[in-house]
Amino acid sequence: MNHYLLKRLRQSLITLFLVSVVVFAGVRAIPGDPALALAGEERSPEALAAIREQYGLNDSIFEQYWRFVSHAVTGDLGVSARTGLPVDDAIVGALPVTVELALLSLLFAVVVGIGAGVIAAVRRGRPSEWLANGLALLGLSVPNFWLGIVLVLSLAIAVPVFAASGYVPFGVDPVDNLRRMVLPAIVLGSGLAAVVMRQTRAAMLDSLSADYVRTARAKGLSRRQVIGSHALRNSLVTVVTILGLQLGQLISGAVVTEQIFVLPGFGKLTIDAVFTRDYAMLQGVVLCTSAAYILINLLVDVAYSVIDPRIRLGGAPR
Repeated sequence: MNHYLLKRLRQSLITLFLVSVVVFAGVRAIPGDPALALAGEERSPEALAAIREQYGLNDSIFEQYWRFVSHAVTGDLGVSARTGLPVDDAIVGALPVTVELALLSLLFAVVVGIGAGVIAAVRRGRPSEWLANGLALLGLSVPNFWLGIVLVLSLAIAVPVFAASGYVPFGVDPVDNLRRMVLPAIVLGSGLAAVVMRQTRAAMLDSLSADYVRTARAKGLSRRQVIGSHALRNSLVTVVTILGLQLGQLISGAVVTEQIFVLPGFGKLTIDAVFTRDYAMLQGVVLCTSAAYILINLLVDVAYSVIDPRIRLGGAPR
């Protein structure tokens, strides 16, 4: 177990290093001169030269990368060229918004997706399965921006149950926070719920036809025990894999949803940084998102042995 974790940790660090290279190169591949974007109306050669000197744009690409990495490992992600404030502070301020949105979306996807998947598998060939499959197809087909607009028009304007935009911290007003976060969570989690539903249904169908399930039924266990303790538990390995992969995409894919509902999360930071050629901010946001994705995948690997004790990490003997 410990050997496996150390091995995965080394792999994660190597992956994070490669990500830093890709992020650094990709940000500088964005068309346009960042000095021109920062100069605004003041486009004199002297102003442009001062900006390039201030932000180290005159240094070689290797010097810029080394400065970026050497500062990042100490937790210093630089200073935003747009606001003049540390990137760390901006990320710390936006992180709770995006994390809360991702977790609420994941909760929605787990409850709806696993529930619908189990129903579709247990009641195969009945109207409930057709309904679950139809909802899954709808969740995969409908674009997030369209669904967000429809929910705002119907549940925030026509019937003002939820708020249409803005953010209130949970610690300040939990009720108002949920009023503003439920609709974005549904929009962001609908696609994941559809994927989880299809995977749960497929895994449950395999489990329900397995020998150990037939043995459990022959022993006289109740229907709920057979489905919950045997079939569903063994199906969760596949579902957890999907959730682990999709959670990272939820964090990075929240850009559109946060723009629709005017949430001050990573989406706003990313969009503002792209338009203003804010290298430091864009690098910091993408690097933190990538690090979260790598950590989630590491935790998913560890969760396998918790869900199914028959699995031994690192190929250890049973």
